[in-house]
Amino acid sequence: MIPVNKPFLPSKKEYDKFTEGIWNNGWLTNSGPLSIELEDKLKVRLGVNNVLFVSNGTMALQLAIAGLELTGEIITTPFSFIATTTSIIWQNCTPVFGDIEADTLNIDTSTIEELITAKTTGILVTHVYGNPCDVHSIEAIAKKYNLKVIYDGAHAFDVQLNNEPIFKHGNISICSLHASKLYHSVEGGLVACNDNKIAAKITRIRNFGFTSPESFNELGINGKNSEFHAAMGLINYSHIEKLISKRKLLSDKYDELLVSFAARKPVWNKSATKNYSYYPLIFCNEEFMLKCMKFLQENDVFTRRYFYPSLASALKFLPTKSLAITDKVSKKVLCLPLFYELTVDEVKKISDLMNKFQRNNLNLVK
Repeated sequence: MIPVNKPFLPSKKEYDKFTEGIWNNGWLTNSGPLSIELEDKLKVRLGVNNVLFVSNGTMALQLAIAGLELTGEIITTPFSFIATTTSIIWQNCTPVFGDIEADTLNIDTSTIEELITAKTTGILVTHVYGNPCDVHSIEAIAKKYNLKVIYDGAHAFDVQLNNEPIFKHGNISICSLHASKLYHSVEGGLVACNDNKIAAKITRIRNFGFTSPESFNELGINGKNSEFHAAMGLINYSHIEKLISKRKLLSDKYDELLVSFAARKPVWNKSATKNYSYYPLIFCNEEFMLKCMKFLQENDVFTRRYFYPSLASALKFLPTKSLAITDKVSKKVLCLPLFYELTVDEVKKISDLMNKFQRNNLNLVK
């Protein structure tokens, strides 16, 4: 059986070295030495003044919204993981969906300005599959209307745009360190920003709002992470280059073997590097995709419709909104297996199955 994803695990000996230290000093959580070390390493790598290690990527989004004191309406994308939208709602704000681009699958920046009202305070959009949004257009709009910008970079770890880390953009960027990501701490997330005052505010919010041992000047929450998760983050930090290199090898092999398959890859930002977080394909039509997905599953290959359905139409607690490109494209996207332990032979098997399916179902290719 080939799963769509499998978390990378370092050797147990590597992890035991860190856990022995945790046992010896008895510091398990509350911004311990390993958490601080991880934040310091990531500040340098991600090119920002402040990185806060938090419990997960969803918490990172909520802390970002709270830290920027956003209210009212926040313009966002319907093509993302559900947490991008629900974090807005949890912070008592209203998500306002703009359509996406058919080629990049990121938000279509030309739709943003027409959605701005007197209630709009921010823009929260996703670098889909790690592919950077048009940050310059977004930030020009934000400046024009005095809006704050949050980038959901859950997939964008280590991506560079114009030779600079993508997390330098916006008022705040967040990242997920969930076990499913190319770089992870089992559970975890990051808040990255250059503004020291905002970072200090979010630091207080993630620790119940403490400003001193007996003072609470912020509405806070428990958004901290543990030393055990920080240990995994520090160990996996030393493996980042080999993880990305292996994913590149596998992705290049898919490209080679599926060159004649009736699907296309999202168009990547020409000024950006790739981290090979996912291998998404946009099939020629939904029927072809669904039947190919079923055929792969019958052969013990598991894929994922990521992201489907559109968040603008799938959530019962929000009004339904039809968006032409999102509604059309989201039905045709499928992510193939991609993870460190996946072998080139397994990629060949998956590709052979897909090409076989296409040869036997040419009537579906339209």
